[in-house]
Amino acid sequence: MIQLEQPPSHQTKLTTLGKNKFQFKALFIATIIVTTWVISLSLLLSLDISKLTFWMLLPSILWQTFLYTGLFITSHDAMHGVVFPQNTKINHFIGTLTLSLYGLLPYKKLLKKHWIHHHNPASQIDPDFHNGKHKNFFAWYFHFMKGYWSWGQIIALTILYHFNNHVLHIPTANLTSFWVIPSLLSSFQLFYFGTFLPHSEPIGGYIEPHHSQTINRPIWWSFITCYHFGYHEEHHEYPHVPWWQLPEIYKTK
Repeated sequence: MIQLEQPPSHQTKLTTLGKNKFQFKALFIATIIVTTWVISLSLLLSLDISKLTFWMLLPSILWQTFLYTGLFITSHDAMHGVVFPQNTKINHFIGTLTLSLYGLLPYKKLLKKHWIHHHNPASQIDPDFHNGKHKNFFAWYFHFMKGYWSWGQIIALTILYHFNNHVLHIPTANLTSFWVIPSLLSSFQLFYFGTFLPHSEPIGGYIEPHHSQTINRPIWWSFITCYHFGYHEEHHEYPHVPWWQLPEIYKTK
């Protein structure tokens, strides 16, 4: 059975208020993200890609990348128990579903590692942190990904790709442009805004207790870049607050 972390005492009042005020809003937002991803991907996979100009293709890829990131952010909220706090089973089901759609990622494994990260941020036992050697972006990214990917997932995704291509007759160009590339770009986006920028050690060492820092940007830009994942110190301080409420905490600071 999957266990959820309980909010610390200083967060209880805020968390309870959020649950009462937005009882079904988080579930509604999660449903919108998943539904939009499914509809968008279905439409894009059915397009005649040869008729798209580069300036039509690029926004389509970026749009689908944004939706892929939304899937992961939804699963991340599920790990914190805030997608549907009224029912743990439904909450974890949504987390499992969105991670499966994102890239057949194992929810229980990520849930365990994510809470290790929260309890020990930017430390030797933090699964998201570099190993002391791979500190630049790409080295840290590949070190990070090694901890979450397995050959089983890669083989399963390869089989799924060829099934869609040869059995469902979805063109290779469409699968590559709207299924493969957006998921890869999304992984870079999530790593850059959710790990590399906020957890890179600043000159002079860490100041905040969570060894993280907020990326100061306007709320609209914060949403576009990574669903407010850049408000990272706020997230670590209030991990049981959903992504769409982080701007409220950011503004109070």
